[in-house]
Amino acid sequence: MLGLISGAVDDRSARGIAAAVSRLVTAGRLPAGARLPTVRDVARELGVSPTTVSEAWQSLARAGAIRTRGRSGTFVAGPVPPRGDWRYTQLAGPATTGPMARDLSTGVPDHDLLPDLTQALRRIGDGRLTTSYLDEPVLPGLETVLRERWPFPPERLTVVDGALDALDRVLGAVVRFGDHVLVENPTFAPILDLLQAVGASVVGVPVDDQGLEPAALAAALHAYRPAVLLLQPRAHNPAGVSMSPGRAAELAAVLAEHPGVLVVEDDHAGDIASAPAVSIGRHRPGGTVHVASFSKSHGPDLRLAAVGGPAAVVGAVADRRLLGPGWSSRLLQGVLLDLLTDPAAVTQVAAARDAYASRRAALLTELAERGVEATCADGINLWLTVDDQQIAMVALAAHGIAVAPGAPFCVTPLRSDHVRVTVGLVADGFDDLAGALASAAHLDSRGSGARERAHPRGWR
Repeated sequence: MLGLISGAVDDRSARGIAAAVSRLVTAGRLPAGARLPTVRDVARELGVSPTTVSEAWQSLARAGAIRTRGRSGTFVAGPVPPRGDWRYTQLAGPATTGPMARDLSTGVPDHDLLPDLTQALRRIGDGRLTTSYLDEPVLPGLETVLRERWPFPPERLTVVDGALDALDRVLGAVVRFGDHVLVENPTFAPILDLLQAVGASVVGVPVDDQGLEPAALAAALHAYRPAVLLLQPRAHNPAGVSMSPGRAAELAAVLAEHPGVLVVEDDHAGDIASAPAVSIGRHRPGGTVHVASFSKSHGPDLRLAAVGGPAAVVGAVADRRLLGPGWSSRLLQGVLLDLLTDPAAVTQVAAARDAYASRRAALLTELAERGVEATCADGINLWLTVDDQQIAMVALAAHGIAVAPGAPFCVTPLRSDHVRVTVGLVADGFDDLAGALASAAHLDSRGSGARERAHPRGWR
């Protein structure tokens, strides 16, 4: 590989070396995952100083062409997979048609339960909230409210364009190619796509009805020495679990032996979650980044999420954004600030939270009466155990019902197949829906004969 690199370099400046290596990567002559020679070896081969090669490597790393993995070396970064390979794109259920068609695969909130933006837009006036491109990224009034709501005192806060944008930027700042990252198994499918894009090595940790299992977390921490633990503290997507305060304390105690691990929390459900806000950051604020999204509670098109935690991480995210979007719309931030402080809007969000809880309870009751196993303790999604994922989805499509397959949410296969149902979109007809779900869940109930199960049923 040294000969390949030296043969491609015709300009021995840092810029020239970086350009030559970039051309080799683009042409595929340096394949994704290939380990590059050391800085000293390249410097010796080219007859330049190690500082020059180091500067070239830094330029390539900033451009995303290579990734450094500490003492393990420097590697060629993998390309972003084509859209068709994303787990995210696999979540859409089979197309349904007809008057009874119901798309419950989306994972989106019920638009009718979102707070009305009309008065908020009127109250914020003419929107002259930006005086300079270098203004602080968060409106002062909004930052005050966010800090009051935060589950632990963050060193720094910023606002970005939604929870996935926040996770993308945080992971880009702290994860290097080959780093181990622990996640819940199952977890939100796009999280796995993001981790693949940054070249992380993903390890799934089992979840029970209170969150991550402490013993399993301890074992994974010792076995893999990860850089990041990424979890959903409330209304877990897809399983609907919310972490209890006691479980958060247990996990923090396990993490105390691993101070170098950064915890990243995706609190995507926000104010529509029935469980109170909980965070491992209450026990280790210097090692926790908390993401609070307002899409499901206040409106997906607001495209806003707050990121709070250690200044070194949040500051890196905010500074990097100066070279891109700069800030999230302060006009929309003004709308969010109004919605978080207006009594009528607060009442609307509380009513939505109660409505989602009622819908979850109604469908779970109907399913339990039919002997169907499902979890949906919080949020807007129901995690349904089925005998066969594909057969269940096809059977439901025949009833005009689309659901999301469970496999894209899994790091490694679970003991049973599952589908995810967006129960938050179901306002009525629970009896009929439960009947269709029950029929799709069990092979024997469809007259196909019971399939021998290699494992006991359960979603873990």
